[in-house]
Amino acid sequence: MAPRPHHPDPAFATTLAHGLSLLQCFGIGDSVLSNKELAERTGLSPATVSRLTYTLAARGLLRYDAQLRRYRLGSTTLALGYPLLATLRIRQLARPLMKQLADEIDGSVSLGLRDRTQMVYVETSRGHDAMAFRPDIGATLPMLPTAIGRAWLCTALPRESAPVLAALRKADQAEFRGQASALGRAREEMAEFGFCTSRGEWQSDIHAVAAPLPTRIDGEVMVFNCGVLGVRMTPSKLERQMGPRLLRMVAKVEAALRRSR
Repeated sequence: MAPRPHHPDPAFATTLAHGLSLLQCFGIGDSVLSNKELAERTGLSPATVSRLTYTLAARGLLRYDAQLRRYRLGSTTLALGYPLLATLRIRQLARPLMKQLADEIDGSVSLGLRDRTQMVYVETSRGHDAMAFRPDIGATLPMLPTAIGRAWLCTALPRESAPVLAALRKADQAEFRGQASALGRAREEMAEFGFCTSRGEWQSDIHAVAAPLPTRIDGEVMVFNCGVLGVRMTPSKLERQMGPRLLRMVAKVEAALRRSR
């Protein structure tokens, strides 16, 4: 990866941004990374990466595995996210309703919000079925091929969605062009039904629908989605059955939110 250009704003803390970019390199399939791998992924010099990983480890954000000679995320990263989760009261209000729907459809029901150019789950409930994809809190999903991402793009204000779409286009022009018609269909679905669908377009064996919560939470667009194995839920049933069921659940959450205020 080529080195990242300097930020034009002199108030921008470049060193802090570089440290955060190292933390963002870790994912489900990348639980341990070496300084060399971090340098390759961020475009930072080996010397800079070495200083940053040393500092992040000293602060508990990274942990050095001496046997593997690599770094993994430290427990402090989890502690940093807890205050956000704890203050999202919508999670407690929605949890029993999400679990009820998840059991009824033998799938998963999740609540998410946007994180840059992806969606992140802040609450999730699973039914009895063993799905190939078992989401959990903190799991991230791409925006363009998923129902939850499309629902956010269709719901957010133009001034909010425009920079996100521009970033998605810049990151992968081929994928953006390939998803253009699906995003157009999602806008039509949202206007007609109040929800968006993804018919195995992200994971081939999973069909999903997503709908936004009408009320923003701390200024954020929150989106509910539910996914089920495609062998059980045909594309036509998404619109006739699962979509309406999700909307009914969202309406109940919205009513509970109003009562709690």
